[in-house]
Amino acid sequence: MLDVLRFIFTICVGLIAVRANAQSFKLLRYDENYAGLKDSVLHGYNRIKFIPLSAGKQVYLSFGGGARVEYVSFQNEDWGETDIGHNDFFLQRYDLHGDLHIGRGLRLFVQLRSALENGRKEGPGPTDEDKLNIQNLFIDVSIWQHRNSSLKLRAGRQEIDYGSGRLISVREVPNARLYFTGLKIMYTHRNLSVDGFALMADTTYTGVFDNEPTKEINLWGIYSRMPVAEAGNLELYYLGIHRDRSVFEEGAERENRHTIGSRLWKSGGGFIYNLEAAYQAGSYGRGSINAWTASADVGYSFIHSKLKPAINVRNDYISGDKHAGDGKLQTFNPLYPRGGYFGFNSQIGPANLIDLHPYGTLQLARKFLFQAEAVFHWRYSLNDGIYRPGGNFNMAGASSGKRYIGTAYLVSGVWKVNRFLTLNTGIQYFKPGAFIKDLIPGAKDGLFINSRLDCRF
Repeated sequence: MLDVLRFIFTICVGLIAVRANAQSFKLLRYDENYAGLKDSVLHGYNRIKFIPLSAGKQVYLSFGGGARVEYVSFQNEDWGETDIGHNDFFLQRYDLHGDLHIGRGLRLFVQLRSALENGRKEGPGPTDEDKLNIQNLFIDVSIWQHRNSSLKLRAGRQEIDYGSGRLISVREVPNARLYFTGLKIMYTHRNLSVDGFALMADTTYTGVFDNEPTKEINLWGIYSRMPVAEAGNLELYYLGIHRDRSVFEEGAERENRHTIGSRLWKSGGGFIYNLEAAYQAGSYGRGSINAWTASADVGYSFIHSKLKPAINVRNDYISGDKHAGDGKLQTFNPLYPRGGYFGFNSQIGPANLIDLHPYGTLQLARKFLFQAEAVFHWRYSLNDGIYRPGGNFNMAGASSGKRYIGTAYLVSGVWKVNRFLTLNTGIQYFKPGAFIKDLIPGAKDGLFINSRLDCRF
């Protein structure tokens, strides 16, 4: 295992001075397509991206991978509720993948990933460590293809990521990424794409090849995407989940939840926006679910100015439970969110929350982007508590009549050394509000520092 990790690290170090004009790397590595190298003269780095295995080059293999090293420093992560105080630790993540194409109709993709944690006082967090696992192992079969239309089936273990990551995300920010096992069918026609899926969320352990499937379908849905003339892009979706035990301030019960939602967004220069709303219904134990969320992120990007400044304001309303103990649930469930949605703090997530989030960016150099932001947090319902970024219950709140949770101030910078290497560093200061001070006498301010070096090849 150590030899494999050293091999990946050596490759990344060797890529510091490499220059290549190939495509950018994708969040989901299986979305990359190197078929365009078929008619090129292959040399250097491209020799591992397109390896022909047949005379006509219709059968080919591609390799890739990555390494990520991260330093984290937390001061009063839980606002002084325990004696943890200062906490410094390191996170590492390594992966290797192979992508085999057999003609236009068959494909096999496999990816190994290792997530490691060192030095955290209380041991690895739930998304810190998974020493070695098979992150992706699926086969794609082309069922039908004609001109601008196609229908494909994907079967096996796979990462998925939809929209802005509010509800279904691969969870890139945490050290251990998320994956599922099951079936997905993908239809595309010109500018329309529709995915239907039925998946199992595996149970993750920290050891080597010890993760287990839940052996029941607990995520299913349909997700569609299409452009809208002069308005940007529209996404419509339905998502269903089943969990044998879900914990909210209301209690711990079996949960069956259905989410319908839409997202309208536009990026690029000038006026930009990301608007999303979702409604949830279903059953929680013997009671019913009635929850919702609405988010607006609007701004303006001055792409023709010297520093290409962009200013944005985001506002989220995310429902919470109205009456504790009545058996009914109005707390919104973020399902499988991307994490780090409201900064570095692992205490506040997208449930029972109102937030106001102004932020701005400056392109200080050709390869360096600077961002400054502030996030103001309130509880939506005074009869519900606060939840972590993954949606897990954190702190009960029905006993407090205070609404304001606190304020986070953040600055960060991203330096793209080249297309292979990226350095990301940031600092967050969190000032507890009246709600935190009400529950934690003598609550302390939090300080969070994060630096991450990411290599992909």
